[in-house]
Amino acid sequence: MTDLSKLTIAGARDAMRKGDVSSAELTESYLKSIEGAGALNAFVHHTPDIAMDQAKAADARIKAGDAPDMCGIPLGIKDLFCTKGVASQAASGILEGFKPEYESTVTTQLFDAGSVMLGKLNMDEFAMGSSNETSVYGNAVNPWKVDAELTPGGSSGGSASAVAADLCLGATGTDTGGSIRQPAAFTGTTGIKPTYGRVSRWGVVAFASSLDQAGPMTKDVRDSAIMLEAMCGHDPKDSTSADIAVPNFEAALTGDIKGKVIGIPKEYHMDGMPEEIEKLWKDGTAMLKDAGAEIRDISLPHTKYALPAYYVIAPAEASSNLARYDGVRFGHRAKLEAGDGITEMYEKTRAEGFGAEVQRRVMVGTYVLSAGFYDAYYNRARKVRALIKQDFDKVYASGVDAILTPATPSSAFALGAMKDADPIQMYLNDVFTVTVNLAGLPGIAVPAGLDKNGLPLGLQLIGRPWEEGDLLNVAYALEQAAGFVAKPAKWW
Repeated sequence: MTDLSKLTIAGARDAMRKGDVSSAELTESYLKSIEGAGALNAFVHHTPDIAMDQAKAADARIKAGDAPDMCGIPLGIKDLFCTKGVASQAASGILEGFKPEYESTVTTQLFDAGSVMLGKLNMDEFAMGSSNETSVYGNAVNPWKVDAELTPGGSSGGSASAVAADLCLGATGTDTGGSIRQPAAFTGTTGIKPTYGRVSRWGVVAFASSLDQAGPMTKDVRDSAIMLEAMCGHDPKDSTSADIAVPNFEAALTGDIKGKVIGIPKEYHMDGMPEEIEKLWKDGTAMLKDAGAEIRDISLPHTKYALPAYYVIAPAEASSNLARYDGVRFGHRAKLEAGDGITEMYEKTRAEGFGAEVQRRVMVGTYVLSAGFYDAYYNRARKVRALIKQDFDKVYASGVDAILTPATPSSAFALGAMKDADPIQMYLNDVFTVTVNLAGLPGIAVPAGLDKNGLPLGLQLIGRPWEEGDLLNVAYALEQAAGFVAKPAKWW
């Protein structure tokens, strides 16, 4: 086996069971690849010693015949997940030096299954961003390149970049308004956001608690199914965690979607949508129809209000969640001058520790929650959210099994291209994805084609709540039909 980096999770699992390769060999190969990929700035905290210890333990489990599917699989962990004794900063200066004394539930489950942590991955600060340009570590870079360095998307940009560049077999991501699906689409990888409550949020640094959801980012749909199963499960430590049985998601991948009803929402035909995105959507629709699915035009009438509702609710929850960062107990604390009191410490610490985008969202969130504006903005946004969920409920009640839409309004754009743009222009990157979070539904991005510059484009499938298995199977059928095998040419 010459190039271990080209393996998938499923391929590596099978190869390790056959004795063709060990987890230690696989891990060493990835650690070497990471060392040579500094230009991508995907890995920001390296844990080679932990990785090798975990790999050796995994090999012993495999040899003993006690090996779950994820045993021995080298992964990257988004910096939003707390990892015991390892820096967990959420890419923010205000959490500089923070090393938790506890492990997130997701990483606990992955490590209990025998997975290997190669290191922590870059991201937008506190998961606030769509381009991975708000990170205290600097920009993560897309391994796909045309003339300029491109964004890998955000907030899980480091995760997407690492998977696309073959620096790990899979990575954890989080999705608050599209932060798994948009980076996956920008990098030609696969990312699934499960139903809200399917994966524990305990130990994941909070952005917007009613919207955040962790999920896997992988090279293909089968790998997402395998990794998602290991991440799921009820957690008593998370009050929003659902006590629902976790099925074998990989077993659901038959590719047979005959008789499935796929909805095409008319509201997602946006003014000014690039022809390439429109064509990709039509081609994806034809692929699913050829695979035996019934295509049905549907309406989700409150879609046009989703983006403004999201950018009221998410900042409101962020302003509440981020109030805990004050320089008192952990992380960065500003140097004080004589006569400064507790108020000055709070002000200076937050001014120094939070980046511009985080400050903007905290200010917006505090404003919409303030007396006199709570009903005008926050309560109204909550009502809109209920109507958006109602739209989906009606569509699924009518017999629709999944909904097909574009994943993003464009392919990856150049880093710095939005530097002087109105912030709302950046927020428009989430136009196709935020509805899924507002309604708490599962959604997956699958690479389905290339644009005129040879950059990947993705399609999104939205599923029924708690039916990730069916959603993954439709995605698998789409993946098989699209036959996307393109990889970025190595330049880093």
